This record gives sequence, structure tokens and C-alpha cells, in this order.
Amino acid sequence: MEPRLDYFAAAPDVMKAMLGLEKAVVTAGLEKSLIELVKTRASQINGCAYCIDMHTRDAMKAGESPTRLFLLDAWREAPFYTPRERAALAWTEALTLIAETHAPDEDYAALTEQFSEPEIVQLSMLIAAINAWNRIAIGFRSVPTGK
Repeated sequence: MEPRLDYFAAAPDVMKAMLGLEKAVVTAGLEKSLIELVKTRASQINGCAYCIDMHTRDAMKAGESPTRLFLLDAWREAPFYTPRERAALAWTEALTLIAETHAPDEDYAALTEQFSEPEIVQLSMLIAAINAWNRIAIGFRSVPTGK
């Protein structure tokens, strides 16, 4: 599958804004491992091969275990995730599938037990950002590099 266009070249100012959001969410204070789990899980749900490739590699470079990445799609059944990670993954699924879930109260309640209010906003913006990146990468046919 060929990429449709170089979106950075086509609209550099808009993409700079997107990169600004990305920088803000990844430097806001959430744990690097949590950020990569969230990015990978949203990308799995959205079927973004480019982003799954990128974020699993980034996670492993940062020390994430292959086992946790292999089982991420089944995180509810796997015993390898902390309560904080579970709350973040549930919120990731709720916001990524917002038309189906409408962000359930029970997912939000679990979130408030593990995250401060600023962290909830940071996490929610991280989820919004990766969902936007997924849509850009899928829509313009970004090809995984395998590197």
C-alpha cells in the first residue's frame, strides 16, 4: 500500500500544532511506560499498523517487557498490569470507543482512584492525541517501517 501524501509537507503549520500537542502530553509528567501502553492500546483498537509498530518498539526501547506488550490486547485477563495501568487502559478504551461507551461512570471512578485531576486531563489529552495520530496515519496510509 502506497502512502497517499506527505502530510507534513502538505500542511506544515497544522502538523507543527499536532507535534506541539504531542510534546505537551508526553512531557506532562505521566510515566513513559504508561504513555506507551496507552498509545499502543488505542492504536490496536483503531487498527493502526504504523502506530502499533512505532509504539511497541518505543516501549521496548524504554524497557517494557515483550510479554506485557504481547498481552496488551487482553490486559483485563492478564495479571501483569498495575491498578493504575488498568484504570488508564480502561479509560483509553472508553475514550477511543466513545461512540459505543459514552465514557462509563465506572471507568471514570476507577480513574479517579489512581490519578489526580491534572493527570486525568493529561491522560485524556494523550488518548485524544493518539487517536488523532491513528486517524492521520491510517487515512494517509502511513507504512510501518519495522525499524
